[in-house]
Amino acid sequence: MISPPAAHVKLPDWLRWAALAWLVIWFPAYWHTWGAANFLYLCDIAVILTCLGVWTNSALLISSQAVGSLLVDAAWALDAGWRLILGHGLTGKTEYLFDPHYPLWIRLLTLFHLVMPALVLWTVSRTGYDRRGWSLQSAIALGAFIAARFTSPAENINFAFTDPFFHRAWGPPPVHVAVSVLFMMFAVYLPTHLLLKRVSPPPQE
Repeated sequence: MISPPAAHVKLPDWLRWAALAWLVIWFPAYWHTWGAANFLYLCDIAVILTCLGVWTNSALLISSQAVGSLLVDAAWALDAGWRLILGHGLTGKTEYLFDPHYPLWIRLLTLFHLVMPALVLWTVSRTGYDRRGWSLQSAIALGAFIAARFTSPAENINFAFTDPFFHRAWGPPPVHVAVSVLFMMFAVYLPTHLLLKRVSPPPQE
């Protein structure tokens, strides 16, 4: 069980500065390589908001990204591992990791997916789990899915055009977005929220 946080817990300064340094390196590198639209991916939004949460010592931001990251990053690791071992991924969203067209150091930056679960769990253990994390992350996902519909269908950011399982659209754009958001809210975020709520106390004022 995650240990209860002390009152007025402050994250270590070294972690706050490391989060800021990561953003300074990662953000422009990703922008230059993948373009601005790439920051609509929920996993990239998670990096930004987690780093901001660590820097500002915000339990709410950290909690929302714990809800949003744990299962998603586990799925990314499974997809990448599947591609590494069997030669093809499950969703096609980790193919870039093995594409020599992109510099190796840029591709290695995406290994943040392996670090994020440990980071958010450890920070939540220090700050406590803010019960508003699920609703905030659900709102963030809704905005990200809607915005992704204005990008190229070929990129299929956040699977806002076709889903990752059946590779089809679930009706007109508003219906597909609604189905996608509801799936994330109740199949991905809610179980994580309930687990974190069970094992971690709320932040102490």
